[in-house]
Amino acid sequence: MATTVTSKGQATIPKDVRKALGIVPGSRIDFVVEDGSARIVPVRNSKPSKVEDGPQILGYKGKTVTLEEMDEAIAAGAAGSL
Repeated sequence: MATTVTSKGQATIPKDVRKALGIVPGSRIDFVVEDGSARIVPVRNSKPSKVEDGPQILGYKGKTVTLEEMDEAIAAGAAGSL
């Protein structure tokens, strides 16, 4: 898979490569140059950035609850305030 470098030194990472490496908007990547070639390496110590990572994106480490549990808590709170 080849891509063209712009006059600003930018290149688009092909979709298949992004998918294979788990690169999404906001992901950080590192370029490793060795023996006249370069490798793209995703920086894995960054925060999760995919929608399915949910609360982890914000650094939440507490108990996760289901939508049903949230609905029950909201209903209980509403009933108590009437």
